Amino acid sequence: MITIDNLNLYHQKTASNNTAKRKGATQVIFDLSLTINKGEKVAIIGPSGAGKSSLLHHLYQRLQTSAALCSQRQGLVDNLSIFHNIFMGALARHHWLFNLINLMRPFKQDLRNIGLLCQQLELDEPLAKSVDKLSGGQRQRVALARALYQQQDIFLGDEPFSALDPLMASRLLEIILARHKSVIMVVHDRALAMSAFDRVIALDKGRLVLDSKKQSINQQQISKLYQTDAVA
Repeated sequence: MITIDNLNLYHQKTASNNTAKRKGATQVIFDLSLTINKGEKVAIIGPSGAGKSSLLHHLYQRLQTSAALCSQRQGLVDNLSIFHNIFMGALARHHWLFNLINLMRPFKQDLRNIGLLCQQLELDEPLAKSVDKLSGGQRQRVALARALYQQQDIFLGDEPFSALDPLMASRLLEIILARHKSVIMVVHDRALAMSAFDRVIALDKGRLVLDSKKQSINQQQISKLYQTDAVA
């Protein structure tokens, strides 16, 4: 599905990550190489500041036409409704005129489809409610619903459950895994990463320090990875 060879990423406001290192740039990924195959369910873990989000967004840039992204930034439009924010995930599937009419006066079928999706995600709020009136966990589920509504083969998630309790996170992850052939997700909950995914990738200080099937992972490796984060 995707191969990365000796990837180096830099954060700089005025420079592209594709440029060579420039004065003032901060390197966030160092000489990273990996291959992710179609059909894999991959968790990306690591302490704070390890470069997990940077790697995920680079993958999205490479896979954009076939992947749906659920980002930490969410990108919701606060003064629009739950329906409008979720339907925006389907804009690329329709003609602009269809989208315009549907956003102005939603069609019954789309209202039904989005309503059913919200029920699956346990988002029990009127579809006409504006997202600025929702809690943090509800907003996360709207962002997740929009990503699911894109109906892509690949799902990329950047800690999409950070505002949710572990039980809810587990239920939502089951839905994501069932609806997508391939899943690559930054996961904060190590237990969830180890139990639900086929493969675990770990980053530390921008470097790949672990890439293994979950059955082969030593728990001591994982604990050691997070020791510096706990001290900080």
